[in-house]
Amino acid sequence: MCLKIKTSYIILLFFLIGLSTNSYAINPEKYVVNQASKENFPLVGNGKIASILVDDKDYAGVLKVTGHLENDLFKVSDLHPKRIKKISEAEDFVVIIGTLGKSEIINHLAKKGKIDANLLQGKWEKFATQVIENPFKGIKKALVIAGSDKRGTIYGIYDLSNQIGVSPWYYWADVPVKKQSELHVRPGIHSQGEPKVKYRGIFINDEAPALTGWAFEKFGGFNSKFYDKVFELILRMKGNYLWPAMWGRMFYVEDPQNAVLADEYGIVMGTSHHEPLTRAHAEWGKSNGKWDFTANSEALIQFWKDGIKRMGNKETIVTIGMRGDGDEPMTEGTAIELLENIVKTQRNIISQVTKKPAEETPQIWALYKEVQDYYDKGMTVPDDITLLLCDDNWGNIRKLPELDSKPRKGGYGIYYHYDYVGGPRNYKWINTNQIERVWEQMDLAYQYGVDKIWIVNVGDIKPMEFPIEFFLDMAWNPEKFNAGNLEQYYADWAKKNFDNHFTAEIAEILKLYTKYNSRRKPELLDSRTYSITNYNEADRIVAEYQKLVEKANSVNEKLKPEYKGAFYQLVLFPVLASANLNELYVAQAKNQLYAEQGNVAANDYGEKVKTLFEKDAELTNYYHAQIANGKWNHMMSQTHIGYDNWQQPDKNVMPKTKKIAPAVQAVKVITAEKILKKETSISKKQDLAQAHGFIENDGYISIESENYTKAINSDSVKWTIIPNLGKTSSGVTLKPSNSKPVEISEQSPRLEYTVCFFSKGKIKVNAYFSPTINFKKGDGLKYGIGFDDEKPQIMNLNADSSEKAWAESVANNIKIIASTHKIEKAGNHVLKIYGIDPALVLQKIVIEIQEGKVLQSYLGPPQSFRKE
Repeated sequence: MCLKIKTSYIILLFFLIGLSTNSYAINPEKYVVNQASKENFPLVGNGKIASILVDDKDYAGVLKVTGHLENDLFKVSDLHPKRIKKISEAEDFVVIIGTLGKSEIINHLAKKGKIDANLLQGKWEKFATQVIENPFKGIKKALVIAGSDKRGTIYGIYDLSNQIGVSPWYYWADVPVKKQSELHVRPGIHSQGEPKVKYRGIFINDEAPALTGWAFEKFGGFNSKFYDKVFELILRMKGNYLWPAMWGRMFYVEDPQNAVLADEYGIVMGTSHHEPLTRAHAEWGKSNGKWDFTANSEALIQFWKDGIKRMGNKETIVTIGMRGDGDEPMTEGTAIELLENIVKTQRNIISQVTKKPAEETPQIWALYKEVQDYYDKGMTVPDDITLLLCDDNWGNIRKLPELDSKPRKGGYGIYYHYDYVGGPRNYKWINTNQIERVWEQMDLAYQYGVDKIWIVNVGDIKPMEFPIEFFLDMAWNPEKFNAGNLEQYYADWAKKNFDNHFTAEIAEILKLYTKYNSRRKPELLDSRTYSITNYNEADRIVAEYQKLVEKANSVNEKLKPEYKGAFYQLVLFPVLASANLNELYVAQAKNQLYAEQGNVAANDYGEKVKTLFEKDAELTNYYHAQIANGKWNHMMSQTHIGYDNWQQPDKNVMPKTKKIAPAVQAVKVITAEKILKKETSISKKQDLAQAHGFIENDGYISIESENYTKAINSDSVKWTIIPNLGKTSSGVTLKPSNSKPVEISEQSPRLEYTVCFFSKGKIKVNAYFSPTINFKKGDGLKYGIGFDDEKPQIMNLNADSSEKAWAESVANNIKIIASTHKIEKAGNHVLKIYGIDPALVLQKIVIEIQEGKVLQSYLGPPQSFRKE
C-alpha cells in the first residue's frame, strides 16, 4: 500500500509541475480578464466597446474573419463594435488588426517602432497580440493583432475570440457563449509562436449516410455554405489543411466556390492518398476508360493536367502516385518501375502547367497500405516530396524514418485514423479514441522527425469533436504535451466548453468513456466479448458504464439549460449509447446461457435485449429530432448493431435471442448469477508471514503494469507511466521514444515486480502490450523478461506479423506475448521486464502458475492482492 501511495504522489507531483509551467496547449495564457486597470486595454467596459480598425487592402480572409470577431464580441457583450477603415475615424480605444507587409497600418506601426517587426518578419503563421499606448494621434490605447502572414493574423483574431469565451465548437456542438459585460486585455506580447508541425489538418471521410444526409438537408450538399463552416472550425483550432469529403463527392466540381473560399480563408487544400493531382476519384467517369496507366495513359495524363490547371495559384499540397481504382492496390506484386514512371510523368505535368520547377509546388506521396512496400523495396522518391507515412488505420503507426537516415527536403508527414472503413471491421459510429494513445503514437512520430504534415481521418467530424481538437492542439506544439499533463487536458477542455461548471465530473466522464469504448470498437462487440461466468467480467463492464451514466445524468440535471444541448452531443449521448450497447450484448449472452440450460430466466433477458435495442434507436432519434430543434438530423445514423463481416449492415439488426417455454424448465440449473458469485480467497493454510508483493491466488497472479516494485532507469531512457492508457488501468513505456535499442546488462533499464508463489515448476507469463507495429527496419520491437537472476529471454512483440495476428491485435486492442519460465522454489521472486526497444507500451502482466487456472476473459483477471 505504501508503494501505491508513493507512486500516486510522484504522478501528482509531475502533474502539478505540468500545471505550473502551462505545458499544454488549449489556452496557455489567459490574457483577457474581467477587471479594468490602468494597464489593461478596455475591449468592453462601462457599456462601451472598442472599435476595430483594419486596412481594407489586407487579405480578404483577414477581413472576413474580422467580421467573425465582431459577431463574437456581440454574442458575448450584446455590443456590436464599429469597424473603421481610417486612423482619423478612431476614438480613444481601438483594436487594430493586420498582416505585416500587407497592412499599411501595421507596417506604419512597425516603422515607428511601436511593434517589433522582427517578431513576425519571415515567420510561419505567427501572431503577436499586444497593448500599445498612443499608437497614433488621437488614440489613447490600441490592442494590436498583427500576423506574419494571412493565417498568422487569422489565428490572432480567433485567439482573441477564444479568450473572450467563444469555443471553436460554438456551431458544430452548440457550445453556448457566456455573456460578459467587462472584457479587458492584459499588457504584454501574447503569442503562441510558430507551429512545430507545418501543415495540420483533418480528412472528412466515410461520410455517408450521416454527414451526407445532414449536409444535403441543411446546405443542399457539400457546397461552399457547408465548407464555410468547416474552414472556420479548422482555423479556430489553428489548423490549416483539409482533405475534403470524397465518398462520391467532388470538391472542385460540385461547387466551384469551394476552392475560392478555401483560398480566401487560407486553408491549404489536398486530396486523399489515392486521388492524384487534385482530382477527386469521383471525377473519373466510365467514359474516361480504364483507371490503368499502362493501358490508358493518355486519358490519365489529360485528366491530371486539367486538375493542375484548375488548381491555379491556390495554396495546395498535391498528392502524387497512384493506387488502383476505388482505393485498391494498383497491381499484384510490387510495381516499382511503373510507379516511378507515373510519379515522373505527374511531376512533368506539374512543371509544365505551373511553368515552374516541380519542386516549387508542395507534394505528398502517401505510403498507404501496399504502397509502403514499394518504398521499402527501394522505390526512388524525389527529395522535395513529403513522404506521408501512415498508421494501420487503427491508430498504430506503421513506419517512421530511420534515426540515422539523411534529412529530406520534403520531410515527413503522418496520416492517422479516428474512423475507418475496412478490415477487420468498419468503425465510424462513435468516438473510440483515447487521447493517451494518440499522444503516445504522435509523440513517437514527432520524436522521429515527422513534423511536415499531420492529418487525421475524422469521418463525419461529429462525434469526434474532442479528439479532433486534441490532435490539432498537439500538432501546434507537440513539445508542450507529456504523459503527466494529459489528464489536465480533459479538465481544460471541459472547463472551456462548459464555463467551469462541473469541470472535474465532465473531465472524468470524458476520460473514462473513451477508455471503455477503446477496449473494443462497438462494431466489434458481440455476446462473446465479455465473459459472463469468469471474474464477474461482463457485469463489471455494465456496472462501470452504469456508473458513468449516473454521473453524466446527474451533471445533466444540474447544468444550466443552455448547456444541455452541447452536453448531450459531447458527453451524454456517447455515454448513454455506449453503455446501452454494452448492456445489450451482455443481456444477449445471458439469454443464450440460460436458454442452453432450459432456464426460463432466458426470456427475461430476451425481452431486455429487445428493450435495449429499442432504446438505441430512441437515443439516436432524440439526437436527430430534439437537440437544437433538429439541427443534427442524420448525424448519428451510422449503423452499428448487427455486423457479421467487415462491412456494415444496411440497418441496425437486433441480436438473436431464444425463448424457453416454462414446461421445459430444467430441474437443475446454474445461473450466471450463481457463477458470478464464485469468490476466490487466499487459503488460510498458507503462511503468509514472509510473503511480499503480489500473491498467488487460484493458480495465477495478475498485475497492472504501473504497480511495479521498482523502476530502474538509465542516463538515456526513463520509464514513464501514461495514466489511463489502455484497457484496464495505465500503460508504462520508455521515453524518449527516439532512443536506440538498449543492450541488456545489469545496468539495463527495467521494471521489477515482487511476487510470491506457493508452488514451483513451469509457469507462463503473459505480457499485455498496446498493439504497436514494428515501425522501423529489423524483425520487430523487443523486450527482455526473466525472474530473479535468470538470463533474460528476448521477446519480440512483432514475431508474428501475419495478417491474422494483426487483425486479432487491433480488434482486441491488445497484444499478448507469452514466455515460459521455471521456478525452482516457492516463495518470493522478482519478475524483471527489461527495456530494449522504446515505444513498447506495457499494460498488464498475468502469470499463469498452474496450467488452466487463468480463465477465459477479454480483459484478463483483475489485479491480485498485494502485500507490502
